[in-house]
Amino acid sequence: MYYNDETVIYFDGNFMKAKDAGTNLYGQSLHYGYSVFEGIKSYSTDHGTKVFKAEEHYERLKRSAELMHIPFDYSVKQLTTLTYELLERNGFSDAYIRPLVTCSPNMSLSKGQKSYLSLLAWEWSNGYLANKMRIMTSAFQRPNPKAFKVEAKVGGHYVNSILACQDAKDRGYDEALVLDENGNVAESSGANVFYEKDGVLFTPAKGSILPGITRQTVIEICDELHIPVRETFFKPEEMRGADAGFFCGTAAEIVALDSLDDIPFTRNWEDTKSKKVQQAYLKRVRLLSL
Repeated sequence: MYYNDETVIYFDGNFMKAKDAGTNLYGQSLHYGYSVFEGIKSYSTDHGTKVFKAEEHYERLKRSAELMHIPFDYSVKQLTTLTYELLERNGFSDAYIRPLVTCSPNMSLSKGQKSYLSLLAWEWSNGYLANKMRIMTSAFQRPNPKAFKVEAKVGGHYVNSILACQDAKDRGYDEALVLDENGNVAESSGANVFYEKDGVLFTPAKGSILPGITRQTVIEICDELHIPVRETFFKPEEMRGADAGFFCGTAAEIVALDSLDDIPFTRNWEDTKSKKVQQAYLKRVRLLSL
């Protein structure tokens, strides 16, 4: 699904075939989830293949490594150049790109001594989620910001995401809505969340969430379209039965929600301001004017 015998990746300073790559079995990243990563999309545009917000993603990758005390000395410019070369070597245009920073062998609970950069990519022409998702409030909480660096995109954090998402699927839903330690809405298992009520979009305030790059793009689009946005703390009952709701993220893009805890969102998606934001986002990533 992700690679074949001809797929090229970048690892520790070299381009190589994915089938020839390996990992060290004594690394902290494998044993403890001590790694940082990004999810980035590239798109086919009238101006050629363009990586959407590469600078923002790579600045966050470097910040994540810094927060986790992982040594990482690539510049944003180097990372961006390597990414375009990776896409060219694989002949990819519409693609998902996964930069991953792992650590050298070390079985102790101490900071990384050396890191390795991997760049992977695979073709991906649409989001991984379908519109009109049925979601449920999860019993699994978002990691406590006093216990984790929640603003960093860390491999180990996503065990929590797997548990929440799979529990929702096992119960017959498409995805989970995860709360913070105070019972406020935080995000889905892997995307930020917005809901619409009376022409205003609401999204969880920073604190326990990973403030996504797509989330920030949505806020920028709303400003351009004169759609009011409120970043605030709210409970799931405030979101249930609202006019509309959506998840947003690099992979998902913008995905309409059908219901929360079996309570439908009330307006026709096509008639909402959220739909206008979805359309504007799709134009934005393809470098089309609003």
